[in-house]
Amino acid sequence: MGSLLFHGNCVTCHHETKTISAPSATEFRQRYRDAFSSKEEFVSYMSSWVKKPSHEGSLMHDAIKKHELMPELGFDEDALKIICAYIYDTNFVEEEKTHPKR
Repeated sequence: MGSLLFHGNCVTCHHETKTISAPSATEFRQRYRDAFSSKEEFVSYMSSWVKKPSHEGSLMHDAIKKHELMPELGFDEDALKIICAYIYDTNFVEEEKTHPKR
């Protein structure tokens, strides 16, 4: 379910491994995993931030300067938690090697 939600919504701006119009999933995954010691903290913080993006709450001020602040997208909180858990658990570099079509 997480993969479907991520690929159906997020890859429009967040490619798995390449920074195009926004930071890659690999980049923001690593930055937020480094900041939070558990999956629960990661999912809670990231899903709350994506629900209502703010410059103050971001760990990626450099990306905001380059790409601007992510807009509010109106996602359901439960869907965001599923997406964020998928991001936490997924090594996108390895996924790209095994599924190179993306």
